[in-house]
Amino acid sequence: MGELVLAAKITHVPSIWLSIQPGRHFGIRRPAELALTEVGRRARELGVDTFLIADTHWMNSIGFHLNGKERHRGSYASHELPHFIHDLDYDYPGDPGLAELIRAEIVAGGQKALVHTYRDLGLEYATLVPMHFMNEDSAVRVLPIGCNIYSSIDENRRIGEALLRGIQQSDRRVAFLASGSLSHAFPSNETAESLLNEVSSPLNRKIDMAVLDMWAEGRIGEFLDMLPDYNVRCAGEGAMADTAMLFGLLGWRSYKGRGEQLCPYFGSTGTGQVVVDFPVPAYDKI
Repeated sequence: MGELVLAAKITHVPSIWLSIQPGRHFGIRRPAELALTEVGRRARELGVDTFLIADTHWMNSIGFHLNGKERHRGSYASHELPHFIHDLDYDYPGDPGLAELIRAEIVAGGQKALVHTYRDLGLEYATLVPMHFMNEDSAVRVLPIGCNIYSSIDENRRIGEALLRGIQQSDRRVAFLASGSLSHAFPSNETAESLLNEVSSPLNRKIDMAVLDMWAEGRIGEFLDMLPDYNVRCAGEGAMADTAMLFGLLGWRSYKGRGEQLCPYFGSTGTGQVVVDFPVPAYDKI
């Protein structure tokens, strides 16, 4: 029986990639670099053999999609911010077996899901940036699931539950990564460069900080009550699908864990960013 052994909400912002490049921005995201590296260290310590990543930059409009290629290999340039991320070479093993088990569980739950192996289906930076720090030697399999930008919080809860069932049907030890921001309100083009290290709205910052308090104190039910409104009012990235999947995996309202914040909250081009590790509960065997 497979196991979910690690679950984390993580940042992937392109300024982290800038932070490791020579030049005036070198080191600006050092705490986030260290936090992502620590998640990778913990994953290795737990014997993880697959990173299952809810990638909010792989945005889907119909159904739910998994990249089930045997090997993820290519070179990446961001279409969104090519001056931030370009010529990023990558080569990771995939996990088609787990992808198919998850697809079957999503379909069994009444939703549509597909596994893809198209030659030109590459990885997005919400996967690539974290993997650079967590999986530098490419020893761990990588399985991205896209985020449907028109899905509801409740639908993504059910996807999270299906992800867990798929994991349990496998022989894998899995780390689930919810790769997306907290608030995600981008500033206008005229002001964007001046907000490289800021959150675009004081209100968004306050709400993000309140969310982190809820997670740290184990007030998960209170957070889930506000999640649909939080998504709408704070311009959730990828419909906050990654976050809803995360808590669906963890047990939703039955989850009693407390999040461990691994780096200080920070602003990045208007958005709120953090890395939080959530202890995985003991699940009943299927």
